[in-house]
Amino acid sequence: MRDVTLDDLDTRIGPASVSRPLSDALGTSNLAINYYELAPGESSAYGFHAHADQEEVFYVQSGTVTFRTADGDVTAAAGDLVRFGPGEYQRCVNEGAERATLLVVGAPREAGETDVLRHCEDCGTETPQSLDLVDERDAVEAICEECGAVTGRFEG
Repeated sequence: MRDVTLDDLDTRIGPASVSRPLSDALGTSNLAINYYELAPGESSAYGFHAHADQEEVFYVQSGTVTFRTADGDVTAAAGDLVRFGPGEYQRCVNEGAERATLLVVGAPREAGETDVLRHCEDCGTETPQSLDLVDERDAVEAICEECGAVTGRFEG
């Protein structure tokens, strides 16, 4: 058994102001577990994305979030659970006025290839992106795979 306290865990670099990976702390071997706190306008993901091998379940603990999906937007409020299967594109954003908290569980733990799409100003459309750790390993940049433009920068 392992017992951890969220506030004792470091947050990682990403689009959310608080993003705590729980898998290592809890010693899970088959599950990816992450905790997010999203300020208004923040997302749990770098872009519209799909995991090749992993299904994910989002539990909205507080607040309201909007999931962009291939079939349109879906709003989820505190107490709601939302599941995405392998290969299903999604992106969770807090479009509300209050902070939202989420617990996200994925299986298997390794997501496999992850396809990320973001809008590229230079290309004028949504394009595939790569994510690169930069500087002193204290920032992540999203880079358009078609033209090389930086489409986002996320600092720790």
